[in-house]
Amino acid sequence: MSVQSTLDIKELNERIRLESSFVDIINMEMGKVIVGQKHLVESLLVGLLADGHILLEGVPGLAKTLAINTLANTINVKFNRIQFTPDLLPADLIGTLMYSPKSEQFNVKKGPIFSNFILADEINRAPAKVQSALLEVMQERQVTIGDESFKIDEPFLVLATQNPIEQEGTYPLPEAQIDRFMLKVKIDYPKLEEERLIMRENLAMQFPKVDKVINPSDILKARRVVREVYMDEKIEKYILDIVFATRFPAQYNLPRFEPMISYGASPRATINLGLASKAYAFIKRRGYVIPEDVRAICHDVLRHRIGLTYEAEAENITSEDIITDILNTIEVP
Repeated sequence: MSVQSTLDIKELNERIRLESSFVDIINMEMGKVIVGQKHLVESLLVGLLADGHILLEGVPGLAKTLAINTLANTINVKFNRIQFTPDLLPADLIGTLMYSPKSEQFNVKKGPIFSNFILADEINRAPAKVQSALLEVMQERQVTIGDESFKIDEPFLVLATQNPIEQEGTYPLPEAQIDRFMLKVKIDYPKLEEERLIMRENLAMQFPKVDKVINPSDILKARRVVREVYMDEKIEKYILDIVFATRFPAQYNLPRFEPMISYGASPRATINLGLASKAYAFIKRRGYVIPEDVRAICHDVLRHRIGLTYEAEAENITSEDIITDILNTIEVP
C-alpha cells in the first residue's frame, strides 16, 4: 500500500470517527430503556445505517416492539406498529381510495405503511398477498394507490417479527421474499441479572423516557458516509469466498455439506454482507472493514439465505452450523 493510500485511509478513519459520534449517544439513550439485548440494538443500527430491513425471530416478551419504538423515539421519526392477522388486507396496510359524495370523486386514504419505522408484528400470520404488499414497499420505497404512486419518507426501516414456537395458522414467507430482508436476527432470553433488573423496573413502574438526540437528515447523511468506509480487496475476496462456499461447498474443503444444501446464498447476500460489514465498522467508529466485522454480521446476513435438504434436517444440521463451519474453514485475510 502506498504512503498516499495510507494517509487517505487515516484521514477517512478520523472523519468517520467524528461522523459516527452519534452512535454512542443512541446506544446510551436506548440503554435507559432496553436492558441487555446488545446484539439486537447493534443489529437495528446496522440495518438503519445500511438501509436494509430486519426479520426478527424470538419468543414473545423479548422487547422487540420496545426496541424499535425506542430507536424511533431517539431519532425523531414516525413509528407505526402493524399487527399482522389472517384477515388483514393489503388496503389495511397501504391505504385505499375512498369515495366522497360531497366532492363526487375518490380521495386517497393513506395506510399505516406511510411512516419511517414500521414494526410488522408476526408477519407470518398474514396471507401471501399482504406479505407481498409489504415487501413491494420495502423494495421499491413507493406505494401505488389507484393510478397514483407515492414515495415513502426516508429513512425507512421495516422490522418484521415472527414467533418460532407457534406455527399453527401461519403463512411462512417464501424464500424469494425472505431474501429481501438484509438481516435475520435471532434473539434469546436475557441473562439472570438482566432479567432481575427488568423485573425490578417493571414492579417499581420505573420507565425512563428517551430524548430525541438525532434528526432523520443525520441518518441519511450517515448512510452516505457508511458507503465510503474502506474495504480492501482481500476483505472483498473473503466475503465472496464465504458466499460461494454456501453454493459450492466441495470446492472449499466442505464436501460433507454438499448433500445438505439445496441452494446457496444469492448475489443479494454478497451485496448485503459487504454493506452490513461497512455499517458494523461504522458503529465501531472505524473507517475501514476488518475480518472481524464480516464474521460478526455473517450469521445474521446468511442464516435465512441457505436452503437445507431433508438430509440436513434429519441430522439436525442448521444453517447456523453450516455458516460457523464455513467461517472456521475459509482462510481469514
